[in-house]
Amino acid sequence: MARVKGGYTTRHRRKKVIKLAKGYFGAKHKLYKTAHEQVMHSMAYAYRDRRNLKRNMRKLWIARINAAARMNDISYSKLMHGLKLANVEINRKMLSEIAICDPEGFTAIVETAKKALNA
Repeated sequence: MARVKGGYTTRHRRKKVIKLAKGYFGAKHKLYKTAHEQVMHSMAYAYRDRRNLKRNMRKLWIARINAAARMNDISYSKLMHGLKLANVEINRKMLSEIAICDPEGFTAIVETAKKALNA
């Protein structure tokens, strides 16, 4: 069987990995094996954390809504239940923005929820 030399293909693949490892500390940006290991870990972390970011942002929005709701004498869960009963379809991201930027508008939303809970 003929000998196959890696040449262009191998060098191209390795240069691609080294380029992805740019800025890593120590041997992780110089040596192919350690760079490849670190790039694989980094990609796994990036994939995982793109999902975790969504989770963390939702937690932040809920904390903000809860704080603003309690300033209006209602708990987060009762507020959300009242909004559902009142057929107010507004997501948590926008609710938290309203709570921060427009407290009077948020108070009006809370009043809508309270009316729906009492009815």
